Amino acid sequence: MRKKAVKHTTLPDPKFGDVQVTKFVNNLMYDGKKSKSFDIFYSAIDIVSEKTGEEGLDIFRKAITNVTPQVEVRSRRVGGANFQIPQPVRDSRKVSLAMKWLISYSRGRNERSMAQKLANEIMAAAKEEGAAYKKKEEVHKMAEANKAFSHFRF
Repeated sequence: MRKKAVKHTTLPDPKFGDVQVTKFVNNLMYDGKKSKSFDIFYSAIDIVSEKTGEEGLDIFRKAITNVTPQVEVRSRRVGGANFQIPQPVRDSRKVSLAMKWLISYSRGRNERSMAQKLANEIMAAAKEEGAAYKKKEEVHKMAEANKAFSHFRF
């Protein structure tokens, strides 16, 4: 029997003491430049607080919740044909997908700085709009459309 992968413990971030923030920053990081990523994230949160007048971290959590997918489609080969089979997403994967979508769609925006891009994407996601939220809706639609194949689930 195979061994289970060991879960690494992530330390909470220095400013908010939140593990989720550290995980987000780790996804945001390029070339091991973690302090730069923290700078970008914290300034994005400051921008969000400034623009909304609410607590930036709460808006960030709301954005993550809004972008988190519940189901996804996975390809499975049955009798020579590939079917897209809807499946529930694992808890750890849900949050990880949400973070990755937020970051990748932030990078695709065209504002001045990464902090600005991230802040605007977070605010959009918190209001249930923006590219990352659209991606989640798209994934849910795909799953809904392929519900007929859910009996092929493995």
